[in-house]
Amino acid sequence: MIKRILIVAAILLVLFLIAFNIQNYLTTETLSFSLLSVYLFHLIAAIIVYATVEFVAEKLPNQAGYAYLTLMFFKIGAFVLIFQSSVFVNDNLTQMERIGLVIPLFLFLITEAIAVSKLLNSK
Repeated sequence: MIKRILIVAAILLVLFLIAFNIQNYLTTETLSFSLLSVYLFHLIAAIIVYATVEFVAEKLPNQAGYAYLTLMFFKIGAFVLIFQSSVFVNDNLTQMERIGLVIPLFLFLITEAIAVSKLLNSK
């Protein structure tokens, strides 16, 4: 169990390093929010979600899917609360800012969903 958590955390960390550096290099304009903060939030949240689902799957394997869905709602809510002053106050986000928010969301969401689905299929 701990080995799987560390493997997924390492994969997420490598994804964070590669994706952040590429997007930071390709972004030509200054953003109204910190791109590093967005990536760090998604990295930490994905690790917490996976570790929690891993623990729930160990104790209550039938409830692990529900735990994952619940944690997704908490993750979205936490993102809105943490970034509301820097992202959601500005009504006129540029295209680059929108892309800067969506790319890390989908990268980490897809990676997290693949890891959780492999976990749930193995149980």
